[in-house]
Amino acid sequence: MRYAHPAPVGPRRSIDLDRNEAMRLLGSVSLGRVVFTRHALPSIRPVNHVLDHGDIIIRTHEGAALTSHTREAAGSGVVVAYEADAIDPDTHLGWSVVATGFAHLVTDPEELARFLTLLHPWVQQTMDYAVRIHPDLVTGIRLTDMD
Repeated sequence: MRYAHPAPVGPRRSIDLDRNEAMRLLGSVSLGRVVFTRHALPSIRPVNHVLDHGDIIIRTHEGAALTSHTREAAGSGVVVAYEADAIDPDTHLGWSVVATGFAHLVTDPEELARFLTLLHPWVQQTMDYAVRIHPDLVTGIRLTDMD
């Protein structure tokens, strides 16, 4: 298999985003990565998401490590990071957002039913749980040309 090597691009300027702009950009895409601890090591999973009143909602399943971690933590929740970006592979222009906070299983039946209709799994697997991530810390950057 041959891999194309993109033409080199010049340096980019990184501009910090405020929380509102970072969350707006996060809501403009449906794909992200959730980062959590599994057996004392970081674990990263690509997932799709929706925003709900400033919280990040993802679907999960019974056997997922994140499902069991959030169930075991109950009230306190599990510390996670959530990252999403849109960076052009050719120009290297775009943005990246990281939201860090506590994840909890969604247990309210009506709320869970609503999220199950909003988020459609990518894999052929029963995904009958939802996790709510309340972002306490939100950071983001925009990559722009130097001029």
